[in-house]
Amino acid sequence: MRKAANTMAKDLIKNKFLYVLVLPGLLFFLLFHYLPMAGIIVAFKEYRMDLGIFGSPFNGLDNFRFLTVDTATVLRVIFNTLFLNILFISIGTILAVMTAVLVNEIRLVWFKKVSQSIIILPNFISWVIVSVFAYNFLNTDFGIVNGWLDHLGLEDVSWYGSPEVWPAILVFLYSWKSVGFSSIIYLAAIMGIDQEQYESAALDGATKWRQIWHITIPGISKTMIILFLLAVGRIFYGDFGMIYGLVGDNSLLFPTTDVIDTYVFRALRTLNDVGMSSAIGLLQSFIGFLFVFAANAVVRKYNKDSALF
Repeated sequence: MRKAANTMAKDLIKNKFLYVLVLPGLLFFLLFHYLPMAGIIVAFKEYRMDLGIFGSPFNGLDNFRFLTVDTATVLRVIFNTLFLNILFISIGTILAVMTAVLVNEIRLVWFKKVSQSIIILPNFISWVIVSVFAYNFLNTDFGIVNGWLDHLGLEDVSWYGSPEVWPAILVFLYSWKSVGFSSIIYLAAIMGIDQEQYESAALDGATKWRQIWHITIPGISKTMIILFLLAVGRIFYGDFGMIYGLVGDNSLLFPTTDVIDTYVFRALRTLNDVGMSSAIGLLQSFIGFLFVFAANAVVRKYNKDSALF
C-alpha cells in the first residue's frame, strides 16, 4: 500500500502541470455529476419540500408504481425512446462518417474550410429556432411543403396530425443539426491515419473508393465503436429539447414521438410528483449502465482493443 502511495506521489510531482490541466474537468464532474448522485435517494422517498431531501419519509418502491398503473403508456414511451435513439445513433453515425470522408477528399483548402463552416453551423441553432423553421415548412395552411404539393397537384398533408411521419421528420432534423459537428471527430481520426498507406494503395492501383473502404473506414473503426458505446449509455434518454421543442403538447403525435423524458416532464408538471420523476431518472441511468456493459462485452469479445474497459 505504501509503495503504491509513493509511486502515485512521485507521479503527481513529475506530471504536476498535466494534473493541473485536468483539475478543472475533474472538479466539474465532481460538482455536477457525482455529488448530485446523493439525490438518488429521492426515488425511494415521498418527497416533501418542507422536509427536504433527507427529511422526507421513505416509501420503498412506491415511486416505481408508474410501471404498473398505465402499462400501455409506459411501454409506448419506452419503445419510442429506444426506437428513435436507435435511428439517431445508426443513421447519425453513417451520415457523420460519410460527411467526414467527403470533406477529407476536398482538395481546395478554401472550399474545404467553407464546407466545414456550413455543415457545422446548424449545431449552434437552438431547437426553439429549428421548431420555428419546421412549423413554417410543415404548417397545414401556409406551410412551404404543402405549397410545393399544391404546385405538383398533390393533396395537402396534415403534418401535425400525422404521427406516422414524425420519426422520419425527427431523424431528418436531428441529422441536419448534429451530423456536421459529429463529423469533426471522425475527420480528426482520418487525419491521424498514416498517409503512406494511401500512397502505397495508389501505387498498387487501388481506386479512391477502395482506399476509403479498406483504409479510411478501418482506420476510424475504433473511434466509431467508442462513440457508439458512449451513445448506448444514453439510449434510454430522449432528447427532450428536440422532442418538446418540435412537438410540444400535441397529443396527436404522442403515439410515435412521446419519449420517457417528455412523459416525465408532463407528470412532474401536472402531478408535481418529484419522487416518481426521480425514480424514472434512476431507472433510465441504471438501464443505460447495463446497456453500456452489454455493448462493451460484445465489442470486447470480437476486438479487445476497441472496448472501453
